[in-house]
Amino acid sequence: MKKVIATKAAPAAIGPYSQAIDLGNMVYCSGQIPINPATGEIPEGIKAQTAQAIANVKAILAEAGLTIENVVKTTVFLADMSLFGEMNEVYGAEFAEPYPARSAVAVRELPKQVLVEVEVIAAR
Repeated sequence: MKKVIATKAAPAAIGPYSQAIDLGNMVYCSGQIPINPATGEIPEGIKAQTAQAIANVKAILAEAGLTIENVVKTTVFLADMSLFGEMNEVYGAEFAEPYPARSAVAVRELPKQVLVEVEVIAAR
């Protein structure tokens, strides 16, 4: 049975989608951009933006009763592949071994002209 996960500790959906869907043993989180949910502000720079996007993911996972350790797959969308190294520094500090599977791709543009978006799949 599908259950919607929603928390005010992460930015509200800006379209017709859920922050996450819980299927019991799996949680599928929508991509999170680096909006501070308390202020609505977007931090400057790829490192700060990556940290905020991951903080938003963590808040959604917490609402589902999970942590970052439950993540089995991530997809990282970057505004430019030249940002990969700095993003990867922050990402590597947030996730521990065994690391989740990951895809990282550069896209033409992201919502609100942010530099990064992070989506995850987590397992119970």
